Amino acid sequence: MSLNFCSLSSGSSGNCYYIGNGFQGILIDAGISATSIRRFLGSINVSLQTIMAVFISHNHSDHIKGLEVLIRKNHIPVFTTENIWKSISPRNRISSDCVREIPLEQIVHLAGFDIEVFKVSHDAPETIGFHISFGDKKITIATDLGYICQTSAKYIKEANLLVIESNYDEELLTNGGYPEFLKARIKSDKGHLANHQSSEFLAGIINEGLSHICLAHLSKNNNTPEHALATLENTLRVKGIITENGPKIVVLKRNVPSEMITIGN
Repeated sequence: MSLNFCSLSSGSSGNCYYIGNGFQGILIDAGISATSIRRFLGSINVSLQTIMAVFISHNHSDHIKGLEVLIRKNHIPVFTTENIWKSISPRNRISSDCVREIPLEQIVHLAGFDIEVFKVSHDAPETIGFHISFGDKKITIATDLGYICQTSAKYIKEANLLVIESNYDEELLTNGGYPEFLKARIKSDKGHLANHQSSEFLAGIINEGLSHICLAHLSKNNNTPEHALATLENTLRVKGIITENGPKIVVLKRNVPSEMITIGN
């Protein structure tokens, strides 16, 4: 049994991830236009008709920008928590009939997947990460979090494919043009993970079961793929961690799909 992952878009301008099993699939977030979602899925030979659900992590626009049009035109159900839906519903015209409220840390069975959502620390009414299993293969998605709590760590450590935030380079943010209040918000425990934070954590959890690390949600203004990748590689080297036979490291692209990653047979 194989599990497929593709980032359709990842970054501060919009986020949307595809997870499929060869027959059906789900989307995590819809932070790009519905037209782009359809077009990007087509570019990886996936029909929108095979998408069984859209799961939403929180109410910020870079995660829900295309949600209303996508759902209203294609009648795809939305899965999220009660608190997140309450924070989204006043801003759109999605019928409540299309919404499925899901509990935290309980398995939801859908389209052959076992899906659990878990709370993460971010400056939204509620924000969740995702742990998706298909057979014995597992994907964890943890972005938009100011720090990695014990609950998040538990799911992250179980992943075969991990999508983890590496949002900003501390020096670029500190010396950049953002106002001080915004810099403080980004660096806070309800903000985003810096390159060095995600790298230090990853150095402590790399194991034989982890085949892919996807660095995600890079800031347009305060990070580059080169900074994110170099920080992780340098951290692993300093700690004596050899990755030649370890997990493949991928920096997810902004505004365009990444390559499809398949784990399992």
